[in-house]
Amino acid sequence: MSVFGASIKRREDPALITGKGKYTDDLVRPGMCFAAIVRSPHAHARIMSIDTSEAATAPGVIAVFTGQDLVRGEAGGVVPTCWLLPNLVTPDHPILAKDLVRHVGDGVAVVVAENRYQAHDAAELVEVDYDPLDAVTDVVAALEPGAPQVHAEAEGNLAFDWDLGDKEKTEAAFSQAAHTVSVDLRNSRLIPHAVEPRGALAEWDDAKGELTVWVTSQNPHVHRLLMTLASIGLPEHKIRVIAPEVGGGFGSKIHHYPDEAIAAWCAMNTGRPVKWVATRSETNLTDAHGRDHASHAEMALDAEGRIIGLKVETKAAMGAYLSTFAPSVPTYLYGTLLSGQYDIPAIHVRTLGAFTHTTPVDAYRGAGRPEATFLIERIMDLGAAKMGLDPGDFRRKNFIAPDAFPYATQVALEYDSGNYGPALDRALEMVGYQALRDEQAERRKSGDGKLLGIGLSTFIEACGLAPSQVVGSLGAQAGLWESAKVRVHPTGTITVYSGSSGHGQGHETTFAQIVADRLAVDVDQVEVVQGDTREVQFGMGTYGSRSAAVGGSAISEAVDKVIAKGKKIAAHLLEASPDDIVFEDGAFHVQGVPAKTQAWGDVVLQAYLAHNYPDDLEPGLEETAFYNPANFTYPFGAHIAVVEIDRDTGHVELRQYACCDDVGNVINPMIVEGQVHGGLAQGIGQALWEEAVYDDYGQLLTGTLMDYALPRAHMLPSFDTDRTVTPCPHNPLGVKGVGEAGTIASPAAVTNAVVDALSTFGVEHLDMPLTSEKVWRAMNQSGNGQG
Repeated sequence: MSVFGASIKRREDPALITGKGKYTDDLVRPGMCFAAIVRSPHAHARIMSIDTSEAATAPGVIAVFTGQDLVRGEAGGVVPTCWLLPNLVTPDHPILAKDLVRHVGDGVAVVVAENRYQAHDAAELVEVDYDPLDAVTDVVAALEPGAPQVHAEAEGNLAFDWDLGDKEKTEAAFSQAAHTVSVDLRNSRLIPHAVEPRGALAEWDDAKGELTVWVTSQNPHVHRLLMTLASIGLPEHKIRVIAPEVGGGFGSKIHHYPDEAIAAWCAMNTGRPVKWVATRSETNLTDAHGRDHASHAEMALDAEGRIIGLKVETKAAMGAYLSTFAPSVPTYLYGTLLSGQYDIPAIHVRTLGAFTHTTPVDAYRGAGRPEATFLIERIMDLGAAKMGLDPGDFRRKNFIAPDAFPYATQVALEYDSGNYGPALDRALEMVGYQALRDEQAERRKSGDGKLLGIGLSTFIEACGLAPSQVVGSLGAQAGLWESAKVRVHPTGTITVYSGSSGHGQGHETTFAQIVADRLAVDVDQVEVVQGDTREVQFGMGTYGSRSAAVGGSAISEAVDKVIAKGKKIAAHLLEASPDDIVFEDGAFHVQGVPAKTQAWGDVVLQAYLAHNYPDDLEPGLEETAFYNPANFTYPFGAHIAVVEIDRDTGHVELRQYACCDDVGNVINPMIVEGQVHGGLAQGIGQALWEEAVYDDYGQLLTGTLMDYALPRAHMLPSFDTDRTVTPCPHNPLGVKGVGEAGTIASPAAVTNAVVDALSTFGVEHLDMPLTSEKVWRAMNQSGNGQG
């Protein structure tokens, strides 16, 4: 029985659910001490002076450092940006601010003490004299003339001005349009809330001149590289980065933050292991935020309701500094997805990146794809209403035809495969769509009961960014391949070393399934090692729904090499040509002569004995592969939300949610279901509850879980999920990504459902989150209908 495609229980879970997993904050080193970072209470201010004298004499304090100490030291002292655009303005991001703070939470000093309580108490004693300055927190206001400047070198707070598509062709399409629709929308700012806050533990070996850093990272090798190049300055081979158990990331643990560099610098300068772990409030102030777009979009239609053009202008907040991959998110991960599932012959998008006096913004689950899907799916509903068509029929009319693949969009991508109609048909069937429309019509006729709304979202995602040559030409300062090493031990057991680095995805299970299936061994015979730069060959990590498609494909290719070498050994033992050897069902045999066989274990053992062995073949059975994908993978699907709205209070209840996704071949259905469910919860959270809010002075008003409204289990229905299968044609497993699908599709589905319910009040659009107050006000505005 194949283990590829089987719902095997996650091997990671027993340790985690019994409390035996080791997260960064669980680790203890001999002589370990603790760091607390002094952070600015101002969004914009000059640092006039810092007095550390009282803190330095507080109980348990070992040392106090400021940005000026780092200047005097040998550290690089800055956090780099790793995606460059033409004419991008890249101000320095010091790991501790020296002269000017640019957002609430900007670090200005660090206290190292014997325990964390002493460190935090002493941090309160550091006296910083600030000269407060005007701040700007809104992305639109930041680009207005006269706005407070975040960086002197970024005139008008403009980080970049980027566009994609043929502007003249798009304008020509609009000039020929029979109908047009437009929308102004905001994609709200979000704060990641992984269960485990960020943390780092750094240990310096002075005798060897080596630094070890345990850190909450999604990509340890990238962290090591950036610490070498910019923030710390040690040679790469002198830094070891380890990601132990990581309690979720959602993109926020991709980035290199000042904090792990501060912990490392403190360890190097005190000679003691130093641990820093964020408090929850500190996390909310410093973890890279997500989204925060203000967009204007227009769509052109012909007389039959076919889309002939789309133009978009988006202002995207960067925050106070450019985070690791921030410039890529509202450009190449956003603009390239604006064709959605639709055959749109002319598209032009312009994105303005703006500095603001807020926490930096970077990749958050979906990273540009949810923003693109939200925009296109909102304007698709407006287009359907303009044409008097059912939203499903309007989408179906504009789908890319199944025989049109590979399909080159007008925004730089080539979709390699797709068949969108069956997924939409299945989702409509799952919710009983026509019955829902009948129920809605009856409620509207009678005026009784809650308002009923049905929202559709058909999405496409580009994930597993690739190939490296292309993304390099677009500004990526890293390759986007992945590595794997497959080591077969003399007894036939196997260790897989993966350059991917899991933080809850189930790598230890799914990667073992790939190998066990290919080699026909028990899955328990396969061990997976990841997340340690000394143990594992260089790898690019886990983000962008790339682990199975890129990391899994690297493993598959390494297994191919193992099998190829095994065939040579078996051929020697069977006195046959390697070209005549077939490997199947865990054994090597001569093609057409199944009785002439060598068992897997015999071949493996001979690889290490080398007693009866080919002269031209080196002993051992261990192979490495670096897989560089030929293209993105393109998951897609159709999601439908059904909501009920209380007429008196505006309260929105999500009554039903169904989705049919296509993620290609599935390695472990149970894990895929879990990924979809988690993504849906986060996307629905944005649609209905979540928003990071700053006041005009740059204070984060939603900095605690008392104010930032995360979804709870009782707020969500049981999700109804299904799949179609369109295998990826260019990777050896036929798999696509799944981790972000729910987050990409659901904000639009829920928003479309709420707007649908409110359409009889004359409501055409509402920005997220769709709070009770916002919905109540929409229903009660003067001149609206009666529902």
